[in-house]
Amino acid sequence: MDSVAFEDVSVNFSQEEWALLAPSQKKLYRDVMQETFKNLVSIEAIRRDSVKVKKVVNVEKPSVPVSV
Repeated sequence: MDSVAFEDVSVNFSQEEWALLAPSQKKLYRDVMQETFKNLVSIEAIRRDSVKVKKVVNVEKPSVPVSV
């Protein structure tokens, strides 16, 4: 799976473009970018936890089979 960076999903406005936006558009932009950032942080946290779990599973091999 390819990595995704904030820059890959963000939209950047020039100062001139930003000045043309209505206040409601600026608020929407901020809300969407904040949610996008939170989602990317969440995905990264999940990915890191998954890597930790894989490392633990690979390291801790029981000598006796475990019943589930």
